[in-house]
This record gives sequence, C-alpha cells and structure tokens, in this order.
Amino acid sequence: MTPAVVCPVPPADSPLVLLAHGGGGRLMRRLIDEVFRPAFADPALDAQHDGAVLPAGPHRLAFTTDASVVRPLFFPGGDIGSLAVNGTVNDLAMSGARPLYLSAAFVIEEGLPVETLRRVAASMKLAVDAAGVRVVTGDTKVVDRGKGDGLYLSTAGVGAVEHDRDIGPAAVRPGDAVLLSGDIGRHGMAVMAVREGLGFETPIESDCAPVAAPVLALLAAGVDVRCLRDPTRGGLAAALTEVAEVAGVRVHVEEAAIPVSEPVRGACEVLGLDPLAVACEGRFVAFVAAGDADRALAVLRGYPVSAGACRIGTVEAGADGLVTITSTVGTRRIIDVGSGEQLPRIC
Repeated sequence: MTPAVVCPVPPADSPLVLLAHGGGGRLMRRLIDEVFRPAFADPALDAQHDGAVLPAGPHRLAFTTDASVVRPLFFPGGDIGSLAVNGTVNDLAMSGARPLYLSAAFVIEEGLPVETLRRVAASMKLAVDAAGVRVVTGDTKVVDRGKGDGLYLSTAGVGAVEHDRDIGPAAVRPGDAVLLSGDIGRHGMAVMAVREGLGFETPIESDCAPVAAPVLALLAAGVDVRCLRDPTRGGLAAALTEVAEVAGVRVHVEEAAIPVSEPVRGACEVLGLDPLAVACEGRFVAFVAAGDADRALAVLRGYPVSAGACRIGTVEAGADGLVTITSTVGTRRIIDVGSGEQLPRIC
C-alpha cells in the first residue's frame, strides 16, 4: 500500500504555509510545534497527548477540546453531532479518564434549516446518553450566509482520572505490544462515499462510537497500559508515528495483522488511498506491556466496539521515531506520514 500525498513533504527549514483545508500529517505537527506550543508553553502541552491530565486538589482531571468541520453534515453511521460527542469522549478515554461532562459550541451559518439543527441536537443527545456523559454548557454563534458550510461544532470535555498511572507516549517502552481495537478506515471512506456520490456494492458505514467502556475495563483489570491513541485524522499511520516520535522509539507492525474490511479495501484501491492513513472514529491503539497483551485482548473482545481487537505489532528500540511495516509479501518499509491531508473535512 502506497500512501497518497496531497503535496510533497516540505523541508524542515521551509516557510510554514497552511494548505487550503488546514493541512495534515507533518505539516500540522510543524504548525503545532512552531506556532502553538511556543505561544502557550506549558508542561501539560509537552505531553503531546489527546488531552491534558491536570491536578484538582487530591484528584486528577482530564481535559480536552475538539472542533468538528465534517462535510457533509450527515453520513452513513453518523453525523456532525455524534462525531463531535464521540470524538471528545474518546480523547478523554485516551488519557485514561472516565468521561463526565461536555460543552458544545455551535457556529451556525445563516440559512441553515432549523430542522437540520434539531436532527443534529437529537443525534448528540443519543450519543451523550450512549457515552454516559452530560452536556452542561455551550454557546451559539451565527455567521453570514456562505461563510460557514452550514454548521461547525466545537466541544470540550472533562473526565475523572481514577488511577495513579501516567498514560501517554512518554510511558512507551521497547518490547511493548501494540494492540488495535478493530478494523480501520470505515469513517473516512463512509464520508468520502457520500461526498463524492460514490455507490459501492456494499455500503460503508462510519465506525463512529464511544470507546471509553473498553478502555476503563482494561484499567480495572490491572492491565499495564502504557499509552492510548485514537487514529482519527491521518489514520493509524499518523497515530503510530506521533507516539513513536514523542516516545523516542521505533514501532513495527505487520500488515497482515491489521484488519481492513473488504468494502473499505476495495474503495481505497479505487480511489488510490492507503487504508493506514484513513481516519477512524471508533477505534483506538493500545500500547501495553508485552506480558499483558493476551489478557488485554480478552478484555477488549468482551465489548462490541472492540470485539475485533488484535495485536498488530511491537515497540522496538531505536530513538528515530520511525514506524515500519512488514507487507503481506514479506518486504519491510517505513510508513511515512505526508504533509497533506488525504481526505480533508472528515472530522
């Protein structure tokens, strides 16, 4: 599988210029490292994780925020409302937290039908109930017609950290097992199919779902969880690369072990896309101590959202932050995360 790249990877010393859709991959990493982290220098940001874990008296809280700009607003298996809720809930879970409360800010384009807004709000309510969280505050803004693509949503979440572990890239060690909670690529391809009017023989539905329950079960079972990461923008390739680079390790995976449904694989072949780089919204990667891998898989397979959990690789020594893959024909190559977004506006 050869990743499709929208534009060449810019040299490290080249000027930082945003793509039309905000960029992705290494360009987005440069944007964060060169603009936002220096501006808001803080130890919590240095963890480079999906959320911040912060002290709150004798306890700890996880805090995260997200923006959803998906186009179209509705797609098979979800919509911008369920996507916003699950995206934030899952980021809290990746910090090892029990999600509790959300905020929701609606940026509404003038002319958006009220019935559309009602559908989104109703979908959010269903997602909130399924995840066991509450929306407790929010905001609304209206922008001029033609300036907002109908609706943008921004959500933030707070969760309780009910253990004393530090779950994040810094905890990853050589020898750790790399687990994946299920098949990949369904969300990105579901959105793409609707957007482009593509009709596949077998419809593809987004995997958009909350994953906090199996994560909390791993922790309750005493599994030595080192790091968790959901493969959203940039897909599995970006998730693995981000962790490897921050942890200063090398990650190796086996292509044959990575589950991709036949409809997704076929759609990616037609469109020239790499399933490894297509976003998921109901999957996560777990880095766990090697001795706990089998027990972790047994726990994960007890939940519908992670019933397809499998081991896909191992953390190796090496400070280069590379991710390598052995193909189905036995060749080994480096997985490169390009500077552009394969599928913009999917989350």
